[in-house]
Amino acid sequence: MIDTGNTQAIVQEITSALKDKPGALLPILHGVQDAIGYIPADSVPDIAKALNLSRAEVHGVISFYHYFRDTPPGQHTINLCRAESCQAMGSKALEEHAKAKLGIDFHETTPDGKFTLEAVYCLGNCACSPAMQIGNDIFGRVSTDVFDSTIAELEKTA
Repeated sequence: MIDTGNTQAIVQEITSALKDKPGALLPILHGVQDAIGYIPADSVPDIAKALNLSRAEVHGVISFYHYFRDTPPGQHTINLCRAESCQAMGSKALEEHAKAKLGIDFHETTPDGKFTLEAVYCLGNCACSPAMQIGNDIFGRVSTDVFDSTIAELEKTA
């Protein structure tokens, strides 16, 4: 993530670079989130103006897609797969365990800012279900014990 003092400059740079492309809103939102970690509410008017859209239209897209965040994520984002293969292999129990262990629900961040929990609908690791992703690392055959040990390791480094 970046210094919040630079967010407007980054949003402006991304918007300027992509605004003339067909269907520019989604690439701009992805670019902003990739660069900053979320889409700040104060960037919505600038994005809307650059694309000749209303703020409500931009906000509607941000709130419609679960991928987009309007608050800063935790230091580590945990994506739990909820697709059919993972469900068949126990992801519902893993999901409940993760929520209880972290004390948060999907789309929330722990009070200490270390972990954000997100639902995803396929990590492409179906042969090793249930799966989770933390950062760029994908984990397969995730049990509650594997989840706990992984979180414990991340807490040591955080």
